[in-house]
Amino acid sequence: MSKIGIFYGSTTGNTKDIAVKIAEKLDISSADVHDVASGFVDFGNYDVLLFGASTWGFGDLQDDWEDYKRKLASVNLAGKKAALFGCGDSSAYSDSFCDALGKIYNIVKEKGCSIIGMVDTDGYSFDSSEAVIDNKFAGLPLDVNNEDNLTENRINAWVEQLKKEI
Repeated sequence: MSKIGIFYGSTTGNTKDIAVKIAEKLDISSADVHDVASGFVDFGNYDVLLFGASTWGFGDLQDDWEDYKRKLASVNLAGKKAALFGCGDSSAYSDSFCDALGKIYNIVKEKGCSIIGMVDTDGYSFDSSEAVIDNKFAGLPLDVNNEDNLTENRINAWVEQLKKEI
């Protein structure tokens, strides 16, 4: 079985809550769930990396990711698999919905990761997103403020997809 690590940044707690739910569903130990604000963790112990971030304002990464992304860009991730998840606001910021996923995607793809967990855009209401790559989201986008009634089912479907792709 592949060793999985989850790395998230969270300001309001929404992304942290999502990270914990995903960890529970994938049977990942809490010791392998890392808040990026706590510092950089060696990825050498992990085969699969799950990165979670929320999008703020008009497409900005969550604050803790600003420093972390520079560190992430300096490591070799060749041979690892990566999956992304994040929170955004599809109503008030429909033109930058979950842009943070796109920003992290660009970093990890450049570092040699195989990206898994891409999600169809069908069923999402938004105008534009940096997270859309070849007509799919670069990972799991969630809107816990406006579409919380869809969150649990979206997480469940994504976790099942990951199990097949890992």
